[in-house]
Amino acid sequence: MSTTMTPTQLERFQVKLLKERADAEERFAEFGDVMSEVRAARSGASADDEHDPEGPTMTQEWSQRSAVLADARAELSNVDRALARIADGTYGICSRCGKRIAVARLEARPTAELCIDCARLVG
Repeated sequence: MSTTMTPTQLERFQVKLLKERADAEERFAEFGDVMSEVRAARSGASADDEHDPEGPTMTQEWSQRSAVLADARAELSNVDRALARIADGTYGICSRCGKRIAVARLEARPTAELCIDCARLVG
């Protein structure tokens, strides 16, 4: 089944997805640099640095930054899959049931692979 979206709609979603991708790449690059700084600080940290009552420990910093990087990596993957669906003509079609995904849902979540009914079933 191919998408029933108009070329204008598909182009609008593609632009939106490319912007999301650029934002995620920027976050990924920014936090990758910060991770290098935290890694360097952790390797040179003394035991006292890990127990500083004034702020988070290096381990906490590492965990928080790792989570942000993982989120950015997942977002990049989701955006790339959505862009591939635009390219192959299946964007806006539920990958589970094959029905059309509502445009309003795609406006809210342009990377959505499932229609709202299927998302409720699996989520």
